[in-house]
Amino acid sequence: MSNLKRNPSEKESKLSKVLNVISGSFAPIIGVLAGAGLLKALLSVMNMLGWVSPESGVYVVLSAAGDAVFHFLPVFLGISIALKLGANGYVGGVIGASLLTPEIMHLVEGGVKTIDFLGLPVLLADYSSTVFPIFIAMFVYAGLDKLLKRVIYKDIQMFINPMISLFILVPLTMLVFGPIGTLLGEGLGSLINFLSNQSGLLAGAVLGGTWTFLTILGLHWTVIPLAIANLAGGPDPIIAMAAAAPFAQVGIGIAVLLKTKDKDLKALAASGIVPGALAGTTEAINYGIILRYRRTMVYVVIAAAIGGAINGSLGVVMNDFVLPSVLSIPAFSPIGQYLIGIGVAFALGFLLTYLLGYEGIPAKINDNYNHIIVGVKPETISSPLRGKVVPLTAINDPLFSTETVGKGIAIDPEVGKVFSPVNGVITTQFPTRHAVGVTSDDGAEILVFIGLDTIKLNGKFYKSHVKQGDKVKKGDLLIEFEMDQIKAAGYETNTLVIITNTAEYLDVKATNNQTVGYKDDLLKLTV
Repeated sequence: MSNLKRNPSEKESKLSKVLNVISGSFAPIIGVLAGAGLLKALLSVMNMLGWVSPESGVYVVLSAAGDAVFHFLPVFLGISIALKLGANGYVGGVIGASLLTPEIMHLVEGGVKTIDFLGLPVLLADYSSTVFPIFIAMFVYAGLDKLLKRVIYKDIQMFINPMISLFILVPLTMLVFGPIGTLLGEGLGSLINFLSNQSGLLAGAVLGGTWTFLTILGLHWTVIPLAIANLAGGPDPIIAMAAAAPFAQVGIGIAVLLKTKDKDLKALAASGIVPGALAGTTEAINYGIILRYRRTMVYVVIAAAIGGAINGSLGVVMNDFVLPSVLSIPAFSPIGQYLIGIGVAFALGFLLTYLLGYEGIPAKINDNYNHIIVGVKPETISSPLRGKVVPLTAINDPLFSTETVGKGIAIDPEVGKVFSPVNGVITTQFPTRHAVGVTSDDGAEILVFIGLDTIKLNGKFYKSHVKQGDKVKKGDLLIEFEMDQIKAAGYETNTLVIITNTAEYLDVKATNNQTVGYKDDLLKLTV
């Protein structure tokens, strides 16, 4: 949990909200983006092997399937961004689609540069596959939608609000947001390409070495749009350099699998290797191994930085959007150089972990118990809620059910109040108020996470009574939440109590009771 610690400020709060919108907008479509990219990569291989030709019906149909999500990306993003901001997703989709109508595309393809709108020149451009124009438009639309809901009579909002929004936002997007967004995307892309051309080795080392932590913190979502924007005008070097990181992570996962004797850790490593290698999803390795065993953080930085530097210096690029994995290798070129970069990253991640070990360095040896003490003390964590005890294995979220975040327990609450389970300090206060981190005076890092996927509520139905840095005593009220409203919105209210520094304890044992009340013993931590 220490990786989440930060000093609160208004600026950081706004930045956090923007990053949350970006990640929440791409998350629903990232799977289909990656799947479509893999399909295009497969078509390239089939064409290279002479199995299909670009003129064949098979190629045309499958190419349409692979290209559609990228061509109409403003439509999909318009829907997901609007929904994320609490506005009408279909209106957002129509605003995106307005940029791609046959009439507009016909003028663009015919070489027409401008058209007149009430005496104002509209600069025409091909907005297919673009990201930034629709993001700007949706932030403005969300504000307009909130205003209209306050001033328009409720019974006519269903059709009046969309009409007004389209009447205002479509012209504004074509007149202002489109050109600004295009310039922004092209400018950032040109800057990255410039840095890459000036020193591909340095750019690759920095991007590869930091990508793991960007992913863990969710900041990679701010980079992915740049890569997609690059692809609209040609190949992209960003993901090609970052690709070294997931392969280094997989190498670390395999080394831990072969080296550990802990059955639980072995199962966790195995569960992360397959999706990491075949689909590029390495969350289990990142959260379950790299964050728990700090030594591997150094390994992943070294391995990924060297692999990224190789890809950057050799000019490797991504031709279709994919998540870096074994299956997506054909989407990168030159393939030979790409294989060298990711191969070195994988090998270094594996060898450093296997030869040097992944365990943390012990701070002190306790001769009485013959095990490692790492700066924490044994203690018992009290229940922060009243309700029914639920094992983590029954939770419908793999990050928690596999104990990737840490060991603990869940509670199906009877009352929407969370009290401090220990004497300690509030070390993490989530802006969405659906979770809070407390570090006890004896060193336990406790995450109380209220509900599943409730981050999407953006703080609605939650009220926080503490702020980051506050000292609290056992039994102090931390958060109140409206259980019925959360359930009515379609979310579960099972509340997770997780020890995020589980690796520093010999054992984390949950209560055997089926129900618990406030201050009842919930978790026993031994060292």
